[in-house]
Amino acid sequence: MRKPAHLIWLMGLIMMSLVSLTGCPSPQAEAKRIYRPIFSLPDLQKHQRSVSEWDGKVVVINFWATWCPPCIREIPLFIDLQNQYAKQGLQFVGIAIDNWEAVEEFVNEISINYPILVGKQDGIAIAVDFGNDRAVLPFTAIIDRQGKIVLRHLGEFKRQDIENTILPLL
Repeated sequence: MRKPAHLIWLMGLIMMSLVSLTGCPSPQAEAKRIYRPIFSLPDLQKHQRSVSEWDGKVVVINFWATWCPPCIREIPLFIDLQNQYAKQGLQFVGIAIDNWEAVEEFVNEISINYPILVGKQDGIAIAVDFGNDRAVLPFTAIIDRQGKIVLRHLGEFKRQDIENTILPLL
């Protein structure tokens, strides 16, 4: 009699485990249900810019630094995508985790065509609010027109990967 009771208990445990595993959303699925945090940071002209300024657009927020090689490598891609898809409602926003002078010099050298905000410690806190608990740069969050975070990406983006995410949102 004890064997069937143990067998029933074991089968129940297995079934509960399967239900709990299949019921857990992936990190990307969970990200689709989370709205972007509200924040404001100064731009290079020292004007406070709020993320709500870009409500209604597909927003790509990229956390970067001038001393970060993968950050620098992906910026020309972002410039190109901003040119290509701005009229369809795409808006890139860079948040530099760096000192003001280095950011200003770098931006002037390569003519970045999207807003650059300077964050330093506040920028790190905002990146954590977006889900970058590893403090990795570059870190990018893609936000849909309703303000939901649809993707968090650690590391350098490749064109195909970012286009696969942003194009369906435009």
